[in-house]
Amino acid sequence: MKRSIESLETLQARLNQFVAERDWEQFHYPKNVAMALAAEAGELLEHFMWLTPEQSDDLPPEARAEVELEAADILFFLIRLCDRMDIDLLRAAEKKIAINEKKYPVEKARGKATKYTKL
Repeated sequence: MKRSIESLETLQARLNQFVAERDWEQFHYPKNVAMALAAEAGELLEHFMWLTPEQSDDLPPEARAEVELEAADILFFLIRLCDRMDIDLLRAAEKKIAINEKKYPVEKARGKATKYTKL
């Protein structure tokens, strides 16, 4: 299947059109969108609750399809939140990776799941 959305900007424009056509902008205050984002993250978590690590790595096709759609919902609300707050998501991601590289230097963090304050 050929994708019609090829970039973050294209997706953002498509979401803005979707929201505008339904007159939902009036509801998309940052607080509401952040709450919807958290709710969708909770729905994603439900698919993994009580699974072993091995089971979570090998979801049945129908569960994997549901996880895929929940992940899309999370992405949608994150993009809407950033759009509403005028946040350049890619620039923010680059900034955060640079911060994390300093917090978690390879020589201290490799192979460890320890918070940076405890390395």
